[in-house]
Amino acid sequence: MFNKILIANRGEIALRIIRTCKEMGIKTVAIYSTADKESLHVRFADEAVCIGPPASSESYLNIPRIMAAVEITNSDAVHPGYGFLAENDKFAEICQQYGVKFIGPTAEMIRKMGDKVTAKETMIKAGVPVVPGSGGLVKDVQQGLKIAKGIGYPVMIKATAGGGGKGMRVVPGEEEFEALWNSAKQEAKAAFGNDGIYIEKFVEEPRHIEFQIIGDQFGRVIHLSERECSIQRRHQKLVEESPSPFLDQELRDKMGDAAVKAGKSINYEGVGTIEFLVDKHKNFYFMEMNTRIQVEHPVTEEVIDHDLIKEQIKVAAGIAISGKNYYPTMHAMECRINAEDPLNGFRPSPGKITSFHSAKGHGVRVDTHVYAGYSVPPFYDSMIAKLICKAQTREECIKKMQRALDEFVVEGIKTTVPFHKALMKNEAFRSGKFDTSFLNTFDFEQCVE
Repeated sequence: MFNKILIANRGEIALRIIRTCKEMGIKTVAIYSTADKESLHVRFADEAVCIGPPASSESYLNIPRIMAAVEITNSDAVHPGYGFLAENDKFAEICQQYGVKFIGPTAEMIRKMGDKVTAKETMIKAGVPVVPGSGGLVKDVQQGLKIAKGIGYPVMIKATAGGGGKGMRVVPGEEEFEALWNSAKQEAKAAFGNDGIYIEKFVEEPRHIEFQIIGDQFGRVIHLSERECSIQRRHQKLVEESPSPFLDQELRDKMGDAAVKAGKSINYEGVGTIEFLVDKHKNFYFMEMNTRIQVEHPVTEEVIDHDLIKEQIKVAAGIAISGKNYYPTMHAMECRINAEDPLNGFRPSPGKITSFHSAKGHGVRVDTHVYAGYSVPPFYDSMIAKLICKAQTREECIKKMQRALDEFVVEGIKTTVPFHKALMKNEAFRSGKFDTSFLNTFDFEQCVE
């Protein structure tokens, strides 16, 4: 087992990892920018190293500075959390070269699944269903028009290096194709430095359902069942739950088998998710793989009663996993509490939190790094907390979440708490009848407290 782990991240996920490490008897090192010197992850780690100014490029994305922190603290492993360098193959490779264990997949695995076109080709070879599409990068508009006509409109133009909805456009018909093609390429180039584009059939009334998997160093891969992630805005998830209200056991088994097959096809090591789109006819298609722990991992932890960070660390240390899949025994739901104003297009709302009271009680969990007096910096992701509730049934879980949201008090900044309160009252949401376009017609005026 590792002696000391450096957490190459910040905020909530860094604190989450520190807590598990302490329970395992592993020393921890926090890194932080000057903007994060008052964050709780800095306070509760055994050691803390300032690695630069607020800009991510000068701190949390600066590999030389992070590796210098690894060296001066004599850390023998690095946990990347999610975001920042968590899916950076170069960072994983550098850690390996310096004899430091990267707690996650190898650089080669990240490369295979990080590029969407390569990942899709890998899944086709593995026999995992994929959305009909171009089968590779499209070289120009003329080729794109020909492929789109063959697939049939509507189609989706996607950036191969994409993420967070950038470089994606839905094309309803041929006359709109060229303008949307150019727009997607320009956005992809600006966001990722890569304007490679591919085309897929647009899945109608899709649900975004992901399967949590874990693989060890001995070739075993299992799944820990699914999470429903269809409540999202501009491809950014806001609410996740398990089990999905849409899946029956037959479809759950088919998708779980496909997820395991996907992991085994690259001998996957660590935790990760296989992301699927599921249409209204219950056909499912591979979308992408996330080769890291995810924001919504507590949902799975609550329904199977396992610490996924602990499992990550054990696998990285060479400990074998069990050979069985896991299924939900409860219902759990997570609301992301962001420093954003839902009545103004979810505009970021950084600033000082003057009052903070998190929800408590049976079946309620809050993962956060903030407190009264903490100043939310404007430089990073706006998530300040995750509110997770679990109960015997989905209906009971929603009622518990409503109660917990009523108790959740954050003053001094705007948050998404009012949005979540309105969502929990929405009949379509409560009935489970929604897809990824749900928020396009949501009445945000309900979010007034």
